[in-house]
Amino acid sequence: MSLTAPAPGAALADWLAYLETLHPKAIDLGLERIRAVAGRLDLSLDCVKITVAGTNGKGSTCAMLESMLLTAGYKVGKYTSPHLLRFNERICVNGAEASDADIVAQLERIEAVRDGVTLTYFEMTTLAALLLFQAARLDAVVLEVGLGGRLDAVNLIDADCAILTSVDLDHMQYLGDTREAIGLEKAHVFRPGRPAICADPVPPQTVVDHAEAIGADLWRVGVDFNYSGDRQQWAYGGRVQRRNALGYPALRGANQLLNASAALAALEALRDRLVVTQQDVRQGLLHVSLPGRMQILPGLPATILDVGHNPHAASALGQNLDSMGHYPHTYAVVGMLRDKEIEATLSRLSRRVDRWLCATLGGPRGTTADELAAIVRRIGGEQAPVDPFIAQTSEIARPSGEHKPGVRAAPRPAVAARDVQVSTFDSPEQAFAEARRLATDNDRILVFGSFATVGPVLDVLRREGRDVLS
Repeated sequence: MSLTAPAPGAALADWLAYLETLHPKAIDLGLERIRAVAGRLDLSLDCVKITVAGTNGKGSTCAMLESMLLTAGYKVGKYTSPHLLRFNERICVNGAEASDADIVAQLERIEAVRDGVTLTYFEMTTLAALLLFQAARLDAVVLEVGLGGRLDAVNLIDADCAILTSVDLDHMQYLGDTREAIGLEKAHVFRPGRPAICADPVPPQTVVDHAEAIGADLWRVGVDFNYSGDRQQWAYGGRVQRRNALGYPALRGANQLLNASAALAALEALRDRLVVTQQDVRQGLLHVSLPGRMQILPGLPATILDVGHNPHAASALGQNLDSMGHYPHTYAVVGMLRDKEIEATLSRLSRRVDRWLCATLGGPRGTTADELAAIVRRIGGEQAPVDPFIAQTSEIARPSGEHKPGVRAAPRPAVAARDVQVSTFDSPEQAFAEARRLATDNDRILVFGSFATVGPVLDVLRREGRDVLS
């Protein structure tokens, strides 16, 4: 790979390849370098800024906020990561992906002023997104934190409102190996005197303590905002605002009402600057779209795509699979990165899968199919474990209709060990092709474990003419 910047007029793909070479580490947390370059660029966002951090639920929360604000008529920017099919998905202005030319133009601006300061791929592209938003003169931006919070490039921006969706075990080599340590890292997106929305039903005490220490205006689910619902509709209740008779979000999943209520809490906290009507909320939630999150494709066999890649996400996925009813066989196409809690993640789904199709993911972080298969066989030889994450976040129906976050449900009993069928493949595409060959119309195919697993499968379906990105 070359260390020479692409020539003027080079393609976005050339720039992205170049960015991979700029810094000696792919992940190098810290704000000093990016803050120095941002200063040279006179970067400033004169609009409402919402930052979203958390272990899971960030993408869904960002998508709901964007959809409701666009429906309300605001000019909105959204920055998320990673992408599924193309880099442009990460940067959206008014609901449309940024063009190659616009992204390249900003990367050229950054390259011209960085003057020897090396930035990671994520830092460079975050700056490019923020510069695009600055040029677009937006009313609001929604920014998804990439990793953690305190030292993530997105935390360069002082948010007018910060959301913490959930805290659980992921990226432990960077953030710490306990919920308390990870929660503290993520809570650093909070700002003094500004709304800090916490949607974790049982937040680590470090989150609460940090918010108090800096004087943030902490909004806690179950204390400052909540939700309730029945089979037809749901309602949000905040400090002073209530929204009744809402249709369920278009995004599927056991935790989507929690994500939606966090988004509505943020809008309530910002209501003096952003006016969003009841109809805006209804229409925004009805039309929100986010591929790869409990995405159930039309047609037979039932095919579910989910980028979940940690134990907490796998627990929610398991709940969602259980709610789908009975299928004679479930074929799981899985590929994961080696820095994830692979065994704990797969064990959450072990009793629900009849055949595993393990795929190799390329790159230095990818696991081989054989490595995954060995873990699956080891899990299959044991009893399926009681799932602590379901107990932690289970939604318990109450006679009053009020949701009680954090109330522990009865644990799911252990399931006796059974024979496990495992196959290995060189890529997610190959594993998916075999799953389709094996599955009947009455069966179910699950594709999960990583953006790098779901993305290639989405691309296969897209090339077949399937509408998979809306």
